[in-house]
Amino acid sequence: MQLYMIRRPSAWADQAELEKTAEISARIGNEDMPDKVRWIRSYVINEPDGRLGTACVYEAVDEDALREHARCVGMPGDDIVPISTTVVMRPDPG
Repeated sequence: MQLYMIRRPSAWADQAELEKTAEISARIGNEDMPDKVRWIRSYVINEPDGRLGTACVYEAVDEDALREHARCVGMPGDDIVPISTTVVMRPDPG
């Protein structure tokens, strides 16, 4: 599997909407697509328009699998870039 980052700007109105989508995303990834997509982590972004966006890190067999996952969940999934390597200076702060 390849590592990817997906940017989802201004995709959610609030934390509750984001959490509901995250629950659906995890279920679909874990139950329906475990051999195609693995959600690693997401960074939640306070967007300038007051909505929430995310920058998500996934492992996937290819970009099409990520688009399929996003479509099944009902969230944006077209801004995808492959990650070539990871440089960790410090662990993510809590």
